[in-house]
Amino acid sequence: MSLIEPASPVVEEELPAGLVEAGVYPSERAASEHGLVVLAMGRPYWTVATDSGQRLLIEAEVALPAKEQLLKFDRENLNWPPPAFVEGVTYPTDVITPLLWAAVVLGIYHLQGARPGWTAAGALDAVGIFGRGEWWRLGTALWLHGDGAHVVSNALSGVLLFTAVVKTFGRVAGWGLVALAAVLANLLVAALAFPSAYRSLGASTAIFAGVGLLTGRSLRVLTRAEHPHRNRAIAVALASGATVLALYGTGGGAERVDLGAHVAGFVVGVGVGFAAARSSG
Repeated sequence: MSLIEPASPVVEEELPAGLVEAGVYPSERAASEHGLVVLAMGRPYWTVATDSGQRLLIEAEVALPAKEQLLKFDRENLNWPPPAFVEGVTYPTDVITPLLWAAVVLGIYHLQGARPGWTAAGALDAVGIFGRGEWWRLGTALWLHGDGAHVVSNALSGVLLFTAVVKTFGRVAGWGLVALAAVLANLLVAALAFPSAYRSLGASTAIFAGVGLLTGRSLRVLTRAEHPHRNRAIAVALASGATVLALYGTGGGAERVDLGAHVAGFVVGVGVGFAAARSSG
């Protein structure tokens, strides 16, 4: 998309009577795109090829309102389409830390079999947190799992999802945001359940927090863009994240799926991702 370039001084005799120059563009296509703005006002336009580029000519009587509309058109399209990721270099090694995370999760699950006390002491427990002050459970619960299928599913999903988070936010910031969102989500779901007996464990809260982080960042990028279809794009981004939550977060009717933890992870992740994108921009 090309912005209007400062026009060179033009001798009035060079232009046909009653026409003025609205701008000079690097190509016929760019000039015609801006000419459509004039056509939308119900007025004609002309393009003339010169050594400096394509000149857009309009009627002198509509010069002021037409130029205002052209400037508005340029402002609305300045940041469109928004970038998919934070500008910068990404590396194939971004997958290394998610792979290390998966290895640690699998290793901890292996040790759980020989140390059942870990599960009892580390699972998310609303009464333990708010009744006995066992705040470490907000973090330790993210590393523990109930069975082999649970841990393998989370490990595979986490490698893919966390790689995307690291590529988007950076290694340090990405993991920091995942940890923050996941712990806050555990705090939220435990607070909502207290004083009832509520216990949960698993990395899926962190995984859906990662989905929320990516969704929240997309929403923030789109809210910055001045474009006629911005609201539609925002709705699509939010619906995409919600669809991932609905497809993979409900368990398809399976038992022992903590839907509340998944929803909490996603919702908190959206908020943290939106805030993080805002502060970084």
